[in-house]
Amino acid sequence: MLIRTPSSWELPESAVTPEALYRQRSRRDFLRTLGLGAAALTLGSRSVLAATAGFPDQQNPAYNGTGLKPTPYNLVTSYNNFYEFGLNKDDPKDNANRGWNTDAWTLELAGLVRSPQKIDVNALVRQLGLEQRVYRHRCVEAWSMVVPWDGFPLAKLIALADPLPTAKYVKFTTFYDPSAAVGQRSNSLDWPYVEGLRLDEAMHPLAFIATGIYGKPLPNQNGAPLRLVVPWKYGFKGIKSIVKIELTKREPRNTWNVMAPSEYGFYANVNPTVDHPRWSQASERIIGGGIFSGRQPTLMFNGYEKEVAPLYKDLNLRVNF
Repeated sequence: MLIRTPSSWELPESAVTPEALYRQRSRRDFLRTLGLGAAALTLGSRSVLAATAGFPDQQNPAYNGTGLKPTPYNLVTSYNNFYEFGLNKDDPKDNANRGWNTDAWTLELAGLVRSPQKIDVNALVRQLGLEQRVYRHRCVEAWSMVVPWDGFPLAKLIALADPLPTAKYVKFTTFYDPSAAVGQRSNSLDWPYVEGLRLDEAMHPLAFIATGIYGKPLPNQNGAPLRLVVPWKYGFKGIKSIVKIELTKREPRNTWNVMAPSEYGFYANVNPTVDHPRWSQASERIIGGGIFSGRQPTLMFNGYEKEVAPLYKDLNLRVNF
């Protein structure tokens, strides 16, 4: 007789929330139900910037954000989803700056590559250079920002690893340090956080690795010192504080997809025609837009349809959400 052992995140039938109530709950509430609430540290905090090289850099004129209004720096750095450091939007700014050190930092390139290596982040920046790009940012929770990111194309980093012909996907892994990250003291998520892209997505000119914002090193709460930025996808694909990038043959399971596969897919492309099971994706709230700005319609692929739609021409986007 086969006896199935439930995973730690699975709810017993008796604990299932009625559908009507469930649909009213936010993603943060959903996590709290699963026990991811974390107590704050008792030490005082101060803002910390990762010591990355390459500043000051220059804006890439091809990505100058014409027609976009950047979200103020204080909002970009204080309204964050970084569950390793708490569930509330203002938790990461506090909890990620209580002595957590992101300088020095080593990135590992591994898997199906000809040039596996471990490299210091500052040395990496000096090798690849920096540029600034202004991108739209759309969260799966239906809010949005415009962020001037500083960093380098992900394709440059992938080329440095020199993928083998058998490599089809890219797996990203963040740090694991429960002594510093209060959220990681819970076992409700399968830490460390993992994300993935198809290799052709990773090589797309828009895919970017950020080391800064607004011409300054990336603050801890924004994912210092290395953060993935894929502007046509929902923000949870933008894994923060990356320690390892691995080329693989098979599609990696990303953390949110493992936790709730009916709500978070592997692709996570911004798509106003495919709603989240608990809320609409047709429109978005603009962070910093003021109380009278209302909502704005969400654009297909977050406004980058012309650039990235060919990547998915043979893919059913409703099935592969």
